[in-house]
Formats: sequence, structure tokens, C-alpha cells
Amino acid sequence: MLSEKIKSLFSQKGYVSLDKEEKASYEKALIDLGIPLGSSFAEFNLSTVGPTFAERGYELYNVCWFKIYSTDLDYAIESAHDNLQLPDEYLPLDSFEAEEGFFYNRNTGEVLKLSIGQDLKDFQSGALRPQWKDFNSFLEWFFNV
Repeated sequence: MLSEKIKSLFSQKGYVSLDKEEKASYEKALIDLGIPLGSSFAEFNLSTVGPTFAERGYELYNVCWFKIYSTDLDYAIESAHDNLQLPDEYLPLDSFEAEEGFFYNRNTGEVLKLSIGQDLKDFQSGALRPQWKDFNSFLEWFFNV
């Protein structure tokens, strides 16, 4: 479940307004991506409207929107796994602009911030672990609440 801080912020900003048909499409996209519908990650994507959210100089995807209306997410997933050699459980949360981005671990719920260079080498060697233990704490950091 999303934290009350995040729910309140989304309500204030007017992010919450998926219609019934669109919600069903978003749920299918999450299932296709292997995301449990009861997770906070799923709740975020099901309760926000719009393709991206900009905060702290970063941009965060609504992965459902990108899965349904664009090929950018599929390209980002392929690139993350093929070019960065990230494990399959890591789902990109942005376009990896400036060779830096966020990745959601579908198995653990953790979020990883990664950049090309030493960060990537450290992650591949096991020296760098995800910085956020759950999606809620990542969202609270990202949206600065």
C-alpha cells in the first residue's frame, strides 16, 4: 500500500483519476510485466494519470502508460538487460537520460539508482545495493514528502 503522505500528495496534485476501462488496461500491463497488483508499485501506477512525473531533476515513468501507449518501455527494458546487463527482475523507471536512472526490482520491491561507470561496476560486483528498500520510501524521497 502507498503511504498516507504519498496518497495525500497525489490527491492534492490531482493525479488520481483513472476510469474503469483504463484501469483494466493498466492492470493488464502490470500483469504482463510480472508486477503483483497488491504491491505499492502497482498502486502507484494504477492511481496516477500521465506518462511521467518530474521531481528533483529526474523524471519517473508511469510504466503502465508507457507499456500501453509507447514502445519506449520495451526499449528501456531491453537496453537495461542487454546493454547494462541488469538481471531480468529490474524494471526501468525512466529513460536513463544522461546515463543515470532508477530501476525497480520486481522480486523484492527495492529501487536502485544507477549510473554508467563505477556505480554499474559496483552493482555488477555486488558492492552496490538498491538505495531504497521499498517503493514507498523511494516515492517519498522522489516527491520530497
